[in-house]
Parts: sequence; C-alpha cells; structure tokens
Amino acid sequence: MFGVQERVDVRTPPAVLMKGAPVSRRVRRAVTVNKSSVSVKPDTVVMTEHLVSIATRRDKEAFSKLFAHYAPRIKSYLMRQGANQATAEELSQEAMVSVWRKADRFDPTKASAGTWIFTVARNLRIDALRKERRPSFDPEDPAFVPEAEISPDRAVEVGETQVKIKAAIAELPEEQAEVIRLSFYQDKAHGEIAEELNLPLGTVKSRLRLAMRRMRTALGEEQ
Repeated sequence: MFGVQERVDVRTPPAVLMKGAPVSRRVRRAVTVNKSSVSVKPDTVVMTEHLVSIATRRDKEAFSKLFAHYAPRIKSYLMRQGANQATAEELSQEAMVSVWRKADRFDPTKASAGTWIFTVARNLRIDALRKERRPSFDPEDPAFVPEAEISPDRAVEVGETQVKIKAAIAELPEEQAEVIRLSFYQDKAHGEIAEELNLPLGTVKSRLRLAMRRMRTALGEEQ
C-alpha cells in the first residue's frame, strides 16, 4: 500500500469548459491532435471525447460508456494499491460520480481522460487513507467517562480510613515507615527502594512485611 501523499489538483486554471457551452476551438484542436497522433490508442481518444461531451452537454450516454470502461479498471487499480474489495468498489463508484460532477474541470490539452480520471480516483484513495489513520473520538471510552461522584457517607468513610492509616504509619519505627511511604505513596518498586536507601533487597522486603503486619494489627484494633 502506498503511503498517504499529497492530493493532485485536477482543476484547470481559467475554465475552458462550462456546462452547456459549445466545444471550444482549444478542445476541438486537442481531440484532433489526439486522433492524428500515432502514439495514442484509439480508445483513449474516444474516452476523451466522451468526457468532453459530459463536460459540455451533460451527455448521459457518454457517461454510461465512460463508467463501463473505467469503473472496473479503477477498482482493480485500488485493490492493487491495498484497498479491500468493498472499499475499492465504493471508491471506484465515488470516483465516477466525481467525474460526472467535475467534468467541466477537465482540460484535454493537459491530460488524457484516463490520466485525469485516475487522478480523481487516487485523490479519493488518499482522502480515505487519511480518515482511516485519523484517531476518532469515542465518547464511550473509559478515559473520557468521568468518575462517579462519591456519596457523602462514602466520603466520610474514606476520610476516616485515611486518618487511621496515617496514624498507624506514625506508630511504626522510622525505617519501616520510610519503606511504606516510598512503596505506597511514591509508587516505587522494591528494587528502587533498595537502591535509594542503599539496603539489600531482602532487608527492604522484610521491613515492608513487618510494617504491613503492624499496620493491619493497628487498624484492626481500632475498628
């Protein structure tokens, strides 16, 4: 799959073709040149004439022929670029609808019908890739759901528990209180605590076990 690139502008500078306007000498000259050129395939000339007819006369029959010729080719092209079958089908139809709407922007002196139409399809594919890679906002994501408010009774209970815990820690020997604060309030791993206090890891774990045993006893006696 190709990466997301910049869209290619398919608009022409000053409008050469307008809805309902007669085919200009510029367009007639471009089509005539294409017919006389040895390097251009006959179907390319025909498709260019169909696109000019759509631009100038909104020719539905010409569009039908253009659709039948290019829609399956666009679908195959998009699938080669990595789109799945459903996406390729949808984008190919969207591309042809865009061709119908924007046919008056086609300039046959600058590109063939096929080049212009595939540019339209390529731009749509790039837009689709950008939408796929843009993160979407999910209002149900837990990260965006506010926490439920604590009831007054629960708030009082939490506050009382915190007071008891602080009192229990204050009753601990300082070396045990220190490892409790580092572990539970600063969220440090046992190895980090051992390194910070310059203690063996076993000593840190032993102090934590003794501290937790003392705190459980203290909190149980006060319940």
